Amino acid sequence: MLEALMKIFGKSEKTSRQVARERLQVVLIHDRAKIAPEVMEHLREDIIRVISNYMEINRQDMEISLANDENSVALVANIPVSRVKHLR
Repeated sequence: MLEALMKIFGKSEKTSRQVARERLQVVLIHDRAKIAPEVMEHLREDIIRVISNYMEINRQDMEISLANDENSVALVANIPVSRVKHLR
């Protein structure tokens, strides 16, 4: 309950150090994968457009990133869904 209220009022449990570290990790992964920030933004917008055809999503809390290990790169998406649209 407290966590939900903190999200509503903009309070974050993450410290500025943690946020900075996460941002740096994202930049490094994008750099290693050789994906330009513009490409990631286009990818994000395409994902939003397609998923929005089927579901209402919370764009503010949506997270899309790349994760990699030694052999591969994975697209990781956390997209909160408000409701599923009924198609006819």
